[in-house]
Amino acid sequence: MSMNERQRFAATMHYQPRDRAPLCDFGFWAETIIEWHKQGLPGNVRYDNYDGLHTDTYFGMDRFSAGPTANPGLCPAFEFLKIEDRGDHEVVQQSDGVRVLRKKYMSSIPHHESHLLTDRESWEKHYKPRLDPDNPDRLPQIWREAARIWTDPNRDYPVNLWCGSLFGWLRDWMGLENIALTVYDDPAFFEEMVTSLADCSIATLTRLLSTGGHFDCANFWEDMCYNAGPLLSPTHFKRYLVPHYKRITSLLRSHGVDVIYLDCDGNIEQLMPLWLDAGVNCMFPIEIGTWGADPIKYRHQYGKNLLMIGGVDKHILARTPRDIEKEVHRLAPLVEEGGFIPTPDHRVPPDVPYTNYLHYVKTARQIWGKDTNLKPAPALS
Repeated sequence: MSMNERQRFAATMHYQPRDRAPLCDFGFWAETIIEWHKQGLPGNVRYDNYDGLHTDTYFGMDRFSAGPTANPGLCPAFEFLKIEDRGDHEVVQQSDGVRVLRKKYMSSIPHHESHLLTDRESWEKHYKPRLDPDNPDRLPQIWREAARIWTDPNRDYPVNLWCGSLFGWLRDWMGLENIALTVYDDPAFFEEMVTSLADCSIATLTRLLSTGGHFDCANFWEDMCYNAGPLLSPTHFKRYLVPHYKRITSLLRSHGVDVIYLDCDGNIEQLMPLWLDAGVNCMFPIEIGTWGADPIKYRHQYGKNLLMIGGVDKHILARTPRDIEKEVHRLAPLVEEGGFIPTPDHRVPPDVPYTNYLHYVKTARQIWGKDTNLKPAPALS
């Protein structure tokens, strides 16, 4: 039995027979690729898709989501502006209106300097108009080509629907302290913002679903947890977010989209049952961290109702080849069971030697991929 990427993804996420498990990457920090170029990675291999050979092609990886989608977020985006030069750093205004201090030459998580969104007045002026669900610029400029891809029953790769965010974006736009206080000081305002995000997502998704497209999955982004748990209490999460997640997931399922994954770093354990109750049935990237996250533990806890993508401790990739082999073998029974696509639990950091990553890819192809119907991998030739 030989399958393409789309067939393999669907079979895996529905616990059906397949030729092998999908083999996928999460991605790489920019510094990682720079360091690997010094260690033997060919100079034309890139992760940014702009030129050269993409890392997915070079390492022979599958895709678990791809294809054109629409924008359920700020439209138009804010203008990118360079505000201040501080030597190795600079203050810039991002596309979300937030002003941050960032490094000029190496990627890192930028430090928030200030926020445009501070209260209801600034919401009405700067952000709410950018969440107009009827803005035609939300749709792909290549609408006809996108619709052709969505409706093609014979395409060989999975296509996902982008659902946006109900809390993570607000946390970014306002800053953590401001959004945390708003939940208590003005809960009606907080609920209004969440509702606006959900309304925009639903309207945008409805347009895409109305094409009759065949979508393989849908995804949210939140990043609303840290090492000790969620940034919003489970009580408030259940009150303010779950009803809107349910609105969106019910729409998706009514059109046959039943794999709905959510991207959230950190310790998600308190929120997992609430997301599942809200119709979000797949967690990504299952960051291992210091809190003892483990996809095997989660399968025992939630059974096959929980789908997972990720769960490979990126830090192990910086250790010995034997450590890498042990982790691949440890996860093998879960990979074989299905409902789980193993990937590193975040972008691969630059402390991972290039030779280690090659060893990881070789081992994964042998153990998880069973050396069966694998994509060509120039890295291993």
